[in-house]
Amino acid sequence: MEAVIAVEGLRKVYGATVAVDGVSFEVGKGEIFGMVGPNGAGKTTTIECIEGLRKADGGKISVLGLDPQHDEKKLRKCTGLQLQQSNLPDRMRVWEALDMYSSFYESAVDWRELMSQLGLEEKRNSPFGKLSGGQKQRLFIALALLPDPQIVFLDELTTGLDPQARHAIWDLVRDVQARGKTVFLTTHFMEEAERLCDRVAILDHGKIVALDSPAGLIRGLEAEERIVFSLDGKLPSGFAESLSGEVHVEVEGQQVVVYGRNGRKNPLVGEVVNQLTQQGLAFRDLRTEQPNLEDVFLSLTGRAMRE
Repeated sequence: MEAVIAVEGLRKVYGATVAVDGVSFEVGKGEIFGMVGPNGAGKTTTIECIEGLRKADGGKISVLGLDPQHDEKKLRKCTGLQLQQSNLPDRMRVWEALDMYSSFYESAVDWRELMSQLGLEEKRNSPFGKLSGGQKQRLFIALALLPDPQIVFLDELTTGLDPQARHAIWDLVRDVQARGKTVFLTTHFMEEAERLCDRVAILDHGKIVALDSPAGLIRGLEAEERIVFSLDGKLPSGFAESLSGEVHVEVEGQQVVVYGRNGRKNPLVGEVVNQLTQQGLAFRDLRTEQPNLEDVFLSLTGRAMRE
């Protein structure tokens, strides 16, 4: 895949704090590339260095073959930015914002068509201060798409949104990719990264600790799958021993959780159901819980809270 972003040995220091420590990766043309990490891991600093908003202290960055620091004006014509913290005057109307921002670009796309495509037509005359969180984010995405960019940067685009608005924004991101754009996003939501991204880089303490497709990261974890069910009676003491491979069982009240390594030769759920049936145990609400990207994230970065 043709690389449109290439980062080699990126380093950024604030006093005694090393925010980004030798980060290297590439982003392919047309992919949705995600970067996740705990608070303070260096995500926003990394994306701002790539965007040219912050000067790196070391390393090399190439975006569409250009240097973000020395070729800033050229890059502004072919990249779109949605920043983590953006705002507009409360009284500025939707159409006024789009019209004004389109004037900044020599070859801006038709903002009227963009407004319609992003579902903002009905809010055309609404002031920014009256928009919902999801509508504001759609407007910021529209502003990022005005220069008809080859690469779109989206930094924490669904933070603070309700589930309906978040899913609507996800659909928009997929649509942006379908238009042939490359999307670079950062997010705190592992479900968001797992659903949207072709590849994900996990950043911790300024370093990339893992980089692969969401499915690849999950496979590499070799995490435990979980079979959860409720039992009307008592679970026999030798139930775990009746199952093949390495398993362990936890019981809390009527709920039972059976843990086993993912990728077993014999599916764990089949063995559990067979044993429950053979032993005449009445069970209900049985479900499987597969490892996900959040399991990978917690395994690599820990569960401790970060400031």
